[in-house]
Amino acid sequence: MAEGPSRRGFLRGAGLVGAGLVGTGAAAGVLLPAATRAWQRVGDDRYRPDSASPRFTLAVIPDTQYLFDGDRGDSGPLAATLRWIVAHQAERNIVLTAHLGDIVENGAAAELAEAGRIFEILDRRGVPYSVLAGNHDIDQSTTDQRGPSHYLEVFGPHRVRGLPTYGGATPDGYNTYHVFPAAGREWLLLALDWRPSDGTLDWARSVLAAHPTSPVILTTHDLADADHTGATWLSEHGQRLWDRLVSGSDQIFLTLNGHYWPPGRLVLRNAAGRDVHVHITNYQNRYYGGGGMVRLYSFDLARNTIDVETLSPWILGQPAERRNALARREVELTDPANRFSLAVDFADRFAGFAPATGRPPRGPAAVVGDGTVAYWRFDQGRPDGTAMPDGFRVEDLSGRGNHLTRLSLPGSPPEALRWSAEHHDDQPARASLFFSGGRRPARGGYLRTVDGAPLNAATFAHGYTLEAFVKLPADVRETGSDGMGILSRYGTGRDAGKTGADPAQPIALLGLSAGMMLKWAVFPVELDGIVANWGHELPAGEWCHVAVVNDGRLSTLYVEGARLLRNPSVAASGLATSGEPWLVGAYHHDRIVQPGFYGWIGDIRITDRPLPVDRFLLA
Repeated sequence: MAEGPSRRGFLRGAGLVGAGLVGTGAAAGVLLPAATRAWQRVGDDRYRPDSASPRFTLAVIPDTQYLFDGDRGDSGPLAATLRWIVAHQAERNIVLTAHLGDIVENGAAAELAEAGRIFEILDRRGVPYSVLAGNHDIDQSTTDQRGPSHYLEVFGPHRVRGLPTYGGATPDGYNTYHVFPAAGREWLLLALDWRPSDGTLDWARSVLAAHPTSPVILTTHDLADADHTGATWLSEHGQRLWDRLVSGSDQIFLTLNGHYWPPGRLVLRNAAGRDVHVHITNYQNRYYGGGGMVRLYSFDLARNTIDVETLSPWILGQPAERRNALARREVELTDPANRFSLAVDFADRFAGFAPATGRPPRGPAAVVGDGTVAYWRFDQGRPDGTAMPDGFRVEDLSGRGNHLTRLSLPGSPPEALRWSAEHHDDQPARASLFFSGGRRPARGGYLRTVDGAPLNAATFAHGYTLEAFVKLPADVRETGSDGMGILSRYGTGRDAGKTGADPAQPIALLGLSAGMMLKWAVFPVELDGIVANWGHELPAGEWCHVAVVNDGRLSTLYVEGARLLRNPSVAASGLATSGEPWLVGAYHHDRIVQPGFYGWIGDIRITDRPLPVDRFLLA
């Protein structure tokens, strides 16, 4: 970019902003054929990112122009950065490296040739990358219809065509797109010239139309500007890109550009009313031309977060004792403009063009088996919010006759237990029950197995698996809803002949502590006391699959198929019984049913054997 105050004035003086850009013919809108992609080549020990992991990284390199400046400069910092990317690809799961333009200072053949030689560090390992032209790489008075250039000779599409991420280019060669699999889906990076023509914007829209469900990151050289107060805004040319492409293309959720400094960021709302994160990153004004700084965008779809960090591999590679005073300050930039996290609900942000379809529902026949002795689900066709009346019977779909009936605590209205359309994404049934229990005053509705149900007498001598889908309301901790039971066996330890520990406790309880920690506490057949498994605090406002598996000797708790920590090594074979019913959505102490469960309970399954995780209801 041009130095000093003239950097903004240059754009106006060159007549290259707004509607003054020169259009191109229809050919510029032609989508060139994509290269055949072989992300993981058989027999190839080169670049192999993990496309299934929810975590991946995009490496971003802004203006390196002062490193390639005639007989000045030093290519070493960029070489160190590219070697660092190769060395840390597996650790960081780096899927693509994007340069933001102004690779060199004067667009000279020798400068570009030297930069091209440095990029061979990536070429030799087949590491995917994208490049684009900044105003210092080409004749800055032209659009992408400028024709041949030294830049194009070195960094044209021919250079990246063989990479597994390469998708295509405009006929002029100055604009490319790149497709990469990550976090179980396809993503697209659109790399646009410093001054894309009108025809190129048509081409860009055709690329998005050809990949309608791919989230898109737009890279270009000039889009946003910032000042040292932290204020960030669209440049004149950036406003054109926003109006003509970004705002109307909901797939574009992140834009990255260099050219200006200091770094800055803002969030804009597109025409669909969704957020677009607009970031500028450039370090050429800093010590040693930026020292080959790289910005790492680490996506984590499990955490709905993008973590951003900025560092100089060139300085990191220097012995600490040999770093000069300036280098020590530039090893890593940790100020809020250069190290931050973005909270992005990816499923919600991408819902407009790639809505989550969810897993299809499964009928009882698909999940009854594996020794199922009870299977209850709550998709009886009642409207969402309808109260379940007292005495209503929920059939046991296992065919074993362990049916449930609805009861209420004294004074509880019918609405204390009602049907709901809420459900876990992996739940077989697309429905649940909402239990509106409470402690002050004691209220709630719950379910119990019918008298004479075989489950009431079962001791599970050879092991068991209990599963349930549960969701706690957002205000569960403010309402005094503690010590709740998800599934419990009526009757106390004393009723089953147990005198150890607290014999007034229920014979078996899958529930939550006052701190909303999952627990499984039972009186085994052969022990006189209680054996308890403890889990972690369950989050409010989201569905969880919970399970306890007993292999005939030891019990283990699981949440979302993940084994929990606090599982005792004390043998706990079988379950004691007093021959009385099981309760759903209630806890009792000393035979007194306590306030009911507060939250949603979905499908419940009990089997008479231990099941592996891959046979759970959510598998």
